[in-house]
Amino acid sequence: MNDKKHLGHQAKKRFGQNFLHNDAVISDIVDAINPEPGENLVEIGPGLGALTEPVIERAGKLSVVELDRDLAHRLRHHPFLAKDLTIYETDALKFDFAELASDEKPLRIFGNLPYNISTPLIFHLLTFKDKVKDMHFMLQKEVVERMAAGPHCKAFGRLSIMTQYQCQVFPVMEIGPEAFKPAPKVDSAIVRLIPHAHIANPVKDINALNTVCLTAFNQRRKTIRNSFKKLISEEQLTSLGLDANLRPENLTLDDYITLANFIVDNPADVAPDKEKRRLSKNRTQQHANNADDLIFPEKSKNTAPTEE
Repeated sequence: MNDKKHLGHQAKKRFGQNFLHNDAVISDIVDAINPEPGENLVEIGPGLGALTEPVIERAGKLSVVELDRDLAHRLRHHPFLAKDLTIYETDALKFDFAELASDEKPLRIFGNLPYNISTPLIFHLLTFKDKVKDMHFMLQKEVVERMAAGPHCKAFGRLSIMTQYQCQVFPVMEIGPEAFKPAPKVDSAIVRLIPHAHIANPVKDINALNTVCLTAFNQRRKTIRNSFKKLISEEQLTSLGLDANLRPENLTLDDYITLANFIVDNPADVAPDKEKRRLSKNRTQQHANNADDLIFPEKSKNTAPTEE
C-alpha cells in the first residue's frame, strides 16, 4: 500500500506535503480559526482542501496560495469549491501578501505550512504584520515551542524574540502524526499569532535586532561577553546593565531591544566594516521610517491570480 498517496495525489517530498485527514482534528482547527463571512481569509498550501472546504462553508470566499501546480489544477477544477476560490499559483515565500489586504479588510492567514520552510516563511509573513489581523498555522511542535518560549529556556532563541517582538503568540493545540498522510516523523501543533497593535518598546532598526539575535544564538553556549565581542565591548554591556557572564538565553526581549538600539546609535569600532556601514546608514534613515517598520529585501513579483 502506498502510504504517500492520498485522494489520488502522490505527496511530494520537495514540497513537504503531509495531508490532514482526521475529521475531528480538522473541525477543531477550523473552530480555532473561526472564519466569518466577509473576512479577508488567505490559506497557504491548501493541498487537497482539508481545511479549505470547511472554511469556505463558513466564510463563503477564500484566497489560496499553492505552489504545486497539480494541486492548484485540482482546486481550479473542483466541482464545488472552485467558484469560491481565488487561486494564486506561486511560491508563498515570494508572494506579496500586501496585495490582498486593505485597511477595511486586514488579512486572516492560515495554513498547514511545509515544515521544511516554516521558519523562513514565518519571517516572510511577519513583514506584512501591519496588514494582518491574525494568523493560524500548523507547524512542527518544536517550532511552536520555540516561538512561545521565554528566557532561561533552551527553546528561547532568535525565533522567539523576532516573533514575540511583533506578535502575541498563543499555542492552541497539539496534533499527533496519525492525523496526517503520510505521517510525519514529528508531532505538530497549531499556533495563533496576533500582531501587536502598538509596540511599547520599539526597536530603532528591526535588522539590528535580527543581527543581535543571530550573533547571540549562533554561539548560544558562549557568554555574551564572547558572543557579542565583535559588536559591543564588555564595558559597554556593563554600562547597559547587562552581566557579561550571562548566556544568550538568559537575556529578555527588552534586553535584546536595548542591545539593538545601542549598536544602531554606537556602531562599534570592533564591528565588521560591512556591519558598521549598514548600521550607520540605517541610523541616518531611522527618522524617515516608522520605528517598527520591517526593512527587508524587495519582494519578488507574483504571478497573477486565477479566479474561477
